[in-house]
Amino acid sequence: MKYTNLGRTGMKVSRLVLGTMNFGTRTGEKESFAIMDRALDAGITFFDTANVYGHGGGKGPYRGATEEIVGRWFAQGSSRREKVVLATKFYGTMDNEIDGPNDQSGVSAYKLYRSIDASLRRLQTDHVELYQMHHIDHRINWDEIFGAYENVIAQGKAVYAGSSNFGARHLAYASAAAEKRHFLGLVSEQHLYNLMQRLPELELLPAAQDLGMGVIVWSPLESGLLAPHALDASAGRRAESARKLSPAQRKQLEDYAALCKELGESESNVALAWLLHDPAITAPIIGPRTIDQLNDALHAVEIELSDDVLARLDAIFPGPGGSAPEAYAW
Repeated sequence: MKYTNLGRTGMKVSRLVLGTMNFGTRTGEKESFAIMDRALDAGITFFDTANVYGHGGGKGPYRGATEEIVGRWFAQGSSRREKVVLATKFYGTMDNEIDGPNDQSGVSAYKLYRSIDASLRRLQTDHVELYQMHHIDHRINWDEIFGAYENVIAQGKAVYAGSSNFGARHLAYASAAAEKRHFLGLVSEQHLYNLMQRLPELELLPAAQDLGMGVIVWSPLESGLLAPHALDASAGRRAESARKLSPAQRKQLEDYAALCKELGESESNVALAWLLHDPAITAPIIGPRTIDQLNDALHAVEIELSDDVLARLDAIFPGPGGSAPEAYAW
């Protein structure tokens, strides 16, 4: 497994992040344990979760169930927790009647204090390395939230602060507010980015680079559309997404599948390799449902894409400026 720095922290993390969003919903606990063991054995040391995971849009047991599964895996011992760089998130409602009127989505000192304590209990640990705001709250008070972050970091409950689904301007606002407080501020942004979703190249990725922030990518396969058999009408959950594609998008995916076949690589691994080629990206999140899916994704870190292949990918999936990702690495 290859490693890189998490933003300006200097902390080394694996180039693939194990996402746990399927644990407890589409993947049972026994299989989830096996996936985490295999990931760790393969050198994946960066695990990402969130307090709301587990509900699965009504298909899973309840919000928080995923963190509990990860916590029970840690509790097996063998230094599992010590070997993992652990990230979790807060923002959304946890359907907790104890919180009463305060149980609403958003970012506040109240939400941060209650959420991190609850996550630590579920995860059966005393700290997380990265504590992320899951979404931007446009009512955010930066002095309030950074004051709360400073407290939980001083208490040893978190090491770094991060964000998810923020815009470039939000990263800039946060950086300015942190500088006024002489606080490190946000060290990473978790964002949607892939061959089919390249808008972040205009503002988000340049801003993160300028601010020295790591970028962790969610949905690197665009909900399975960049995986094998994406246009197969019988391909389960992908079928609904495929039916919504325009003729131009279907042609893109057909051309993409043909290129991957020529390369002798799966569509999913080429999509991951494309992200891994990008110096602005710390790591993409993979969310395997099975051991086989995990084992397949491990190959992505070994794929080297030539300049010709990168140019052909740009031709199939043009960026927002009509150029390659290198255009924003000024």
